[in-house]
Amino acid sequence: MKVKLFTDSDLDGLGSAIVAKLAFGEDVEVVHCNYRNLNQRVEEFLKKEENHQVHLFITDLAVNSHVEKLLDERFKKGYPVQVIDHHFTATHFNQYPWGFVLAEYESGKKTCATSLFYEYLIDHKHLKSTKALDEFVDLVRQYDTWEWDENNNVLAKHLNDLFFMFGREQFEEDLIRRLQEDKESFKLTDMESTLMDIEDKKIERYIFSKNKQIVQTFVGELCCGIVSAEQYLSELGNSLNKKNPHLDCIVLVNLGSRKVGFRTIHDHINVARFAKQFGGGGHPKASGCDLTEETFKLFVTDAFALQPIKPDPEKNEYNVKDADHGTYYENYNGEISYVKKLNPNMYEVYHQGKLVEGKIFQTFDEAETFIKRNYQSWLQFDRDLKKNP
Repeated sequence: MKVKLFTDSDLDGLGSAIVAKLAFGEDVEVVHCNYRNLNQRVEEFLKKEENHQVHLFITDLAVNSHVEKLLDERFKKGYPVQVIDHHFTATHFNQYPWGFVLAEYESGKKTCATSLFYEYLIDHKHLKSTKALDEFVDLVRQYDTWEWDENNNVLAKHLNDLFFMFGREQFEEDLIRRLQEDKESFKLTDMESTLMDIEDKKIERYIFSKNKQIVQTFVGELCCGIVSAEQYLSELGNSLNKKNPHLDCIVLVNLGSRKVGFRTIHDHINVARFAKQFGGGGHPKASGCDLTEETFKLFVTDAFALQPIKPDPEKNEYNVKDADHGTYYENYNGEISYVKKLNPNMYEVYHQGKLVEGKIFQTFDEAETFIKRNYQSWLQFDRDLKKNP
């Protein structure tokens, strides 16, 4: 049978393409899309009569309401269509017999498009599972859901790094060959491992430089850190939020691709919901949208005049966090904030020598977050303590 697959252009999209080609061989045509061109490409496919009997799959991307109706009309006419997704913002497709959206397995593990599509192909006898395929698919899932970071499974991260290093076509061809030749295990070659050691150091330097460029501002109720970035977006967003945990999320502006990415490390923040107000979507902790006139104004024009966040000093000996004698902070206006430790479960904040009334913090982190969000301050250097009022 003839098969058409529309899928994303990231690693999860690559994984979906690989399992499709392993299942259908030369009978499948894969089109990698993004939110800007998906609807147009799918609608053009649906218009052509010769495509009526082609088995249509759409994974990892959600069409708009207009194309959604066209897909339903196609299904009701008896023509094959199947949408498979894992984003919370796409759950409305579950109302259709041709839609399947699952964000989380019963075990509590998060899903990805590759893992759901792989299971669909196995269940419908289009593909047989192998140990190597199982391992590959789970690496894609761990990277796409960021589970690899919790498990410290760097192989998943390295898989994505190699994807961008070698490019889609070459990497896809190599992976398909590897998965067909060795069905017992999936691992990197010695050359790939060496390349990844070099790449890890490069990423570390990139994150260090970008941490000096973040600007901070509130967008609605969210305290956002905004930075221009064109590579290593997932690693960058996650690392920058860890270095600046007082920020609700990191906004990654890519002028070249005209995209905006949103990343958070906080369980109480849903950046998929945040992205949806700008016409985007994604995961609760990783999402994105297009760089439109609205988002350009918010994340570029309005942010242009802001001064970058100053990183905390790493070599202080006296003015350190959660010190029994208290901790001092400073901002660009020369204003001094002070965290006073009353006991291990009670902290006060003073700003410019005056107590911030009505604010008692149960942890030092809460007190520091208040200071950094409200005064955009950094940990004062030991050498500058003489400035304090």
